[in-house]
Amino acid sequence: MKECYLYKSLEDLKVRCDLCNHRCLITDGETGKCSVRKNISGKLYSLVYAKLIAENIDPIEKKPLFNFLPGSFTYSIATMGCNFKCFFCQNYQISQVSINDNNIPGRFETPENIVKRAIEKNCKSISYTYTEPTIFFEYAYDTSIIAKKNKLKNIFVTNGYMSREALDMVSPYLDAANVDLKSFSDEFYKKNTGGRLEPVLNNIKYMKELGIWVEVTTLLIPGLNDSKKELEQIAGFLRDTGREIPWHISAYYPQYKSKIAPTPYKKIIEAVDIGKNAGLLYVYGGNVTYPGLENTFCPECGNEIITRKGFNIAGSDINGNKCSKCDFKIDGVF
Repeated sequence: MKECYLYKSLEDLKVRCDLCNHRCLITDGETGKCSVRKNISGKLYSLVYAKLIAENIDPIEKKPLFNFLPGSFTYSIATMGCNFKCFFCQNYQISQVSINDNNIPGRFETPENIVKRAIEKNCKSISYTYTEPTIFFEYAYDTSIIAKKNKLKNIFVTNGYMSREALDMVSPYLDAANVDLKSFSDEFYKKNTGGRLEPVLNNIKYMKELGIWVEVTTLLIPGLNDSKKELEQIAGFLRDTGREIPWHISAYYPQYKSKIAPTPYKKIIEAVDIGKNAGLLYVYGGNVTYPGLENTFCPECGNEIITRKGFNIAGSDINGNKCSKCDFKIDGVF
């Protein structure tokens, strides 16, 4: 166990966790909503520090990040647990579980060894992903400092529910984030995740202010968050925050407790069109097989500058970070 970085000691051995916007008030012997931060005699401890439950070398496109080091590999790590309770979670085997702190699954691995292996495997970045990096913040933070010293980029794949204090602390080392904007309805968030919408929107804007490269993903769940009105609201918010923010619109497939039918590919195409019509410069469709949805086009001349097939780069017409045809500077990190 490791003592947590962001918490406040209160009376009667209580603590308040300040890592995410739940700001759990935790009595002695109990854990917060994430189940992996425990109050032990008035001190808050992370129960998952250096306990890897997942470790893989991924194409960065899998995160998904399309305008950040495209074609590179990222070293992906995760521990158990999550601060959301989504009934449709795609990684529920490692996020939505009842955790016994005396026997938390995972293989012990130091931050130093994570960075060492990332370098050995020719990865350009480390991604804190699969579950929610906020709940293993201490581990991610310590690793990110070492990674930065070794010229590796750091990436959060996140639900965006971390506190401002957590963002302020990690921002000197965090290079990019893909934020899962699940809906534009506070009711959806309350009912289906246990969180709220506003903190996620605020954090997307704040990450951009901090200079972190941000991409956003929305998983379209039929009948829950796929109405034209809601998609236009999301697109409008992203446009007003920054037209250059890539928006990934992904098809849903039944997972965990969900029995809802998969997203029709036509709905993905419609959503992509909504994003483009709103003025977003980079809009992508994912989880469906349809030509061109995951390719990057120059916003100035329409040239197809990056062609993708699955998670692989099939073709490129970009010179550094500029379109080879019109010399337009493409937003992102290349």
